[in-house]
Amino acid sequence: MPNSTKTKMENRRHVGDPGLLVHRIVAYTVLFLLCFICLFFFYVLIINSTHNHFDIQRGFSVLPGSSFFTNLYNTTHDANIPVLTGLRNSLVVAACSALLSVYFSSLTAYAVYAYNFKGKNVLFAIVLLIMTMPTQVSALGFLNLMDAFHLTNTLWPLILPSLAAPSVVFFMKQFMDSSLPKDIIEAARIDGSGEFQTFNRVILPILMPGMAVQAIFSFVASWNNYFIPALIIDDAKMKTMPILIAQLRSADFLKFDMGKVYMMIFIAILPVMIVYLCLSKYIVRGVALGSVKG
Repeated sequence: MPNSTKTKMENRRHVGDPGLLVHRIVAYTVLFLLCFICLFFFYVLIINSTHNHFDIQRGFSVLPGSSFFTNLYNTTHDANIPVLTGLRNSLVVAACSALLSVYFSSLTAYAVYAYNFKGKNVLFAIVLLIMTMPTQVSALGFLNLMDAFHLTNTLWPLILPSLAAPSVVFFMKQFMDSSLPKDIIEAARIDGSGEFQTFNRVILPILMPGMAVQAIFSFVASWNNYFIPALIIDDAKMKTMPILIAQLRSADFLKFDMGKVYMMIFIAILPVMIVYLCLSKYIVRGVALGSVKG
């Protein structure tokens, strides 16, 4: 019997298998529930951003309200909460951090991957150890250092540390192990290409899926960062969105407006959703290629 006919018969047998059908139903049911749980909170956020404070206090409504533009106006025209300025600051910090972290971390991982030098394994082990150190442990020393350099109340302390991102270095090193043949590097060297030229013109296009994944993660982590900006920044013109959201949430009870809070959160997650939608096609491919080879 030809292989194609045998394969068709096996597929028909599997399709008619009651056990397989039950497994598919259970799998799709679980996936539907997980998707519902993940997306329901976004739906609640969007719906509540269209209601005023008193409607939200009465309870959740499935249908949208008519106060979306009112909440948007009240949020963007609050003199005490400069939302547009905070949005600009967060965009600058998140975008610069994502670009710097993926480029310089990829460059560091490339050095570990492409060169053989004494202490290479020790250096990579130190990078892994740094990944285990919580941010809170070094926060006081970092604050004193930035104060000594007179960089407090600026955005530089939120951007410059992205030059050294151990988790991105580790991921990109694993990505290179699984998807970057060293023969390409040797061929570029034989053709007379310089090291930086080889990295920028030959290696970077191959690393683009993994870099896109890490750009998303770095952008979201920097965008949601609250701890370090709260320590560094006191000037209202330099505050980022997480600080402004916390500041609005802790406002006076008589002036507290739930509609403005939900609208500000909606504004805060909108850039993250746009970045994710633009780069999401790289996530599955990048994570799969960057996984450890068996």
